[in-house]
Amino acid sequence: MLRHVLILVLALAVSACAAVTHPAGPATQAPRLEDDRLVMADGAVLPLRAWRPGGQPQAVLLALHGMNDYSNFFAAPGAHLAAKGILSYAYDQRGFGAGPHPGQWSSTQSMVDDARAALDLLALRHPGLPVYLFGESMGGAVAILVATDPPAGLDGIILAAPAVWGRAAMPWWQRLSLWLAYQLAPGWTPSGQGLNIRPSDNIEMLRKLGADPLVIKQTRIDAIKGVVDLMDAAQAAPAAMRTPVLFLYGAHDQIIPSDPTWAAAAVMPDRRAGFYANGWHMLVRDLQADVVLDDMAAWMADADAALPSGADSAAPQLPEVCSCSR
Repeated sequence: MLRHVLILVLALAVSACAAVTHPAGPATQAPRLEDDRLVMADGAVLPLRAWRPGGQPQAVLLALHGMNDYSNFFAAPGAHLAAKGILSYAYDQRGFGAGPHPGQWSSTQSMVDDARAALDLLALRHPGLPVYLFGESMGGAVAILVATDPPAGLDGIILAAPAVWGRAAMPWWQRLSLWLAYQLAPGWTPSGQGLNIRPSDNIEMLRKLGADPLVIKQTRIDAIKGVVDLMDAAQAAPAAMRTPVLFLYGAHDQIIPSDPTWAAAAVMPDRRAGFYANGWHMLVRDLQADVVLDDMAAWMADADAALPSGADSAAPQLPEVCSCSR
């Protein structure tokens, strides 16, 4: 393994460049919600999509996408939930999709602040409706941090395979490789070819992602370092969460390992966990996505009831954690 690290050092030595990040700038205005975009306090414009039920909505859900994805990830899930009376929104986070500086990292704090501002704006737009936050993978890490100091109008969060695989759970050679790569060539974009990792069993959906120009195909090392920093913060935060949580994970997840995942779930107060024997990393877009989405809708309607699929019964036995969130 040391030989591989030395080869990496030599390969990167010829491609060095400066790290680039784009955290939020100083506030110059109040954040605002428009029909197709969020405008943040620093003037950053985040493209926004919505999926509306035909009648009066019963709840509002804000969905946060994963790494290298964007708001369109929730198109099929949003349509399914709309048929159940749930009004869903999703926006392109900084550095992704058509958001500011695509392909370049912002900061953990900027992403968390954006989500809190969006939740505040949605609660103002839809007074009297319960508001929930959904996070997939990287978006789940952001949601965990939001829940440690939640906006007043947030009724609960749903985490689908949240990115809690921080440095503490990584082998030494992965930590060292990332550190060396970031020091020597933060702008390098490794292809990832040959890793043989499948995020979902929905091959048609994966092909569409591959053809979508707004989905990032190659990731800068400084962006990888940024998401690992985010995962570090999320891995350390679950015990401090202060909202009800629905925690979802699939048996075939090849992106986020199971050990840090269940370790995080085990210390979350006010948590219900669901485990899907046929689930992959992209739970709300897998071939069995409707099963997961129906569980989400049922939990939003009644957080104390059993999940329709029985996924909560299939989850590992986790300790009860004292909570004062309700």
